[in-house]
Amino acid sequence: MSKTISAISTAPGVGGVAIIRISGEDALNIAEKMFSPLGKTMVSDFEPYKMYVGEIDGGSFTDFGMCVFFKAPKSYTGENMVEFHCHGGIAITRGVLKKTFELGAVPATRGEFTKTAFLNGKMSLSSCEGLIDMINSESVGEVKAGYYLYREKLNKKIRALQSELTYALAYINAGIDYPEEGVTEDNYDGILAALHKVKNEVSEMISKYGTGRKIKNGVKVAILGKPNTGKSSLLNSLLDYDKAIVSSVAGTTRDAVEGDIDIDGVKFNLSDTAGIRESGDEIESVGIEKSLKILNSADICLVVLDGSKPLDDDDKKILSETEGSERIIVINKTDIGASESIKGDVYVSAKNGDGIDGLKKLLVDKTFGGSIDYNEDFLTEERHLIALKEALAATDEAINGFSVNTADLSAIDIHNAWEALGKVSGETADEAIIDEIFSKFCVGK
Repeated sequence: MSKTISAISTAPGVGGVAIIRISGEDALNIAEKMFSPLGKTMVSDFEPYKMYVGEIDGGSFTDFGMCVFFKAPKSYTGENMVEFHCHGGIAITRGVLKKTFELGAVPATRGEFTKTAFLNGKMSLSSCEGLIDMINSESVGEVKAGYYLYREKLNKKIRALQSELTYALAYINAGIDYPEEGVTEDNYDGILAALHKVKNEVSEMISKYGTGRKIKNGVKVAILGKPNTGKSSLLNSLLDYDKAIVSSVAGTTRDAVEGDIDIDGVKFNLSDTAGIRESGDEIESVGIEKSLKILNSADICLVVLDGSKPLDDDDKKILSETEGSERIIVINKTDIGASESIKGDVYVSAKNGDGIDGLKKLLVDKTFGGSIDYNEDFLTEERHLIALKEALAATDEAINGFSVNTADLSAIDIHNAWEALGKVSGETADEAIIDEIFSKFCVGK
């Protein structure tokens, strides 16, 4: 007998409205025992997907709210579902939830509603990942990237590629099972065309992972420079509030100070690092070492130079250290003068905000090669990247097999490519991966 699960689906704490969600074959029976609708309509006669007003039994109290019934299979989970919309007090939500347990429901685990939807064929695994990405999003870009997965756009592409592989397998297997029929050169041409199509499209998807990762996880920006070039002031100016301590004393920043900004819908994580220079101070040296580590993990760095003074050895060392990195050379302190010997990518005054908008635009241009087109198909999940690389390798092997006329061996490679693609949608994903994905969800979703 299948269980009926229940959980609070809204965020914990006090709010105007809270939602208690119930899913399973006893969901409607529980609602009948807990909800007294106004008017003549009984709960058993509720029209699906319609809100009804009435009293909700919370055990030792009664609340006034609403109830809605979602009839299987046209529900989020594919099972009968009921939602109580009650007032968002802590005592109210706990009381209503407790009452559902007393009537036979069991507490839902993390992501169990969505996992049930996946197991019932309502959502692909990639769609579920998109949903959790949207829930956890901190920028518009993350929302859009998650929505791409949630609306099954990636899954549709995967299914189309699998169809190409199925076509190839069908002809090869026909030649193996019915050799008298033979597989003509025309068939071979068609099979190779299908395989090359899969290879090209998978390769293109893989190539977009770097952009997708930055949209989902944010762009790591290291702010580097020698002490007193205005790195902390630049951080504060970019954030538009005072996060870092600003002092005329060189070496004030001993550890990294971080802050996030949103530029064109993308989160940029800024790290103001300790000033890099030759130093005999042990504590300062540790800070400098950490700065270099942050540089190595950053997607892009801002090299900040004092535009009012000529370059010195410390400046030249930093420019040398960052030469192989993606960087923007920021000439700061334009408000107090500029040395003609210093050339940079952008000129700013962190103190009064001049040039900051131009720097933000340049960050997007340098990171994404211009403005971000959210209509493109971005690959955002490392799990998808690994699966697609497996599919690409297997497809390559299949193509190479045809070059030495081993169609039967190519069939194995094509099947492996199909299986690898299925890991993206969840068709062939193992249980451990599935459990890991749903463990990221909150209870009640």
